[in-house]
Amino acid sequence: MNPITFLFIYCFSFFCFGQNTATYDITFTSTWNAGEHSSIPSGAHWSRLVGTTHKIENTFLELGQNATTGIKNVAELGSNGAFMNEVNNSANTNTWYNEPLVPYGAVGSVTLTDVEFTLEHHLITLVSMVAPSPDWFMAVNSLDLRNSTNTAWKDSFTMDVFVYDAGTDDGVNYNSANSPNTPMPITMITGFPFNGNKIGTLTVTQKSLGTTSFTPTNKTLQLLPNPVTSGRITIKNANDFNLEYIEIYNILGAKVYATKTPNQNIFSLNVNQLQNGVYVVKLISNSTVISKKLLVK
Repeated sequence: MNPITFLFIYCFSFFCFGQNTATYDITFTSTWNAGEHSSIPSGAHWSRLVGTTHKIENTFLELGQNATTGIKNVAELGSNGAFMNEVNNSANTNTWYNEPLVPYGAVGSVTLTDVEFTLEHHLITLVSMVAPSPDWFMAVNSLDLRNSTNTAWKDSFTMDVFVYDAGTDDGVNYNSANSPNTPMPITMITGFPFNGNKIGTLTVTQKSLGTTSFTPTNKTLQLLPNPVTSGRITIKNANDFNLEYIEIYNILGAKVYATKTPNQNIFSLNVNQLQNGVYVVKLISNSTVISKKLLVK
């Protein structure tokens, strides 16, 4: 057998019969405490945990590089809109996640349930503001759920999570006054007040592995027009995708619309109730979710 034939058979077997999807629950648990982190400021809390699954490392942040506007806004303000726009405008992303930590305070936890990874989108990036702070945030950057040695999906595991300085404010204390600076690279905070200690843990629990005989593409379902300037959009189902439900989420991650879909390949949807802005439309079958950005003008 020549090498080209062998490569073809190997790739065909891997993609058709291998486990090309994996579902995990992902829990961030805060361990923010005065003993390891110098003190607990008044009103200490976390902003919402936000992030996305994606396919290329360091798409949204990178240690030693300047922060994007989205990361800057999360780190300084706990504001997620710009970061969500960066995610939605990237060709490397799959699903956007946005969840609050419970209870609202320094110590709490949040779980992203049923996070699906694919052979293409096997990385996840998550961030949350340390509040109050000048520009500090916790980050899990480009965590790969595939093993690098054999490309199998990782088993359940727990990892430490640390705090980073976005490099966009000169403040040195939790409650420092706003002090914008010339942007500096993102760095891990190894000195005061976190002293290089972890701020929490991330527990990744494998729930299921599977294969999909149908792999959605960008042409499977189309939203037309996009952006939409009137009250209706048309959904074209090009590949007989078994579309059952449609959900629309606003920039804060709140569901603003949901409907059961008719059994048609082309149908119209009234979105008059949506204000101008960016939304995520989830097109749902019994086993697959396709997320698409919708811009309403």
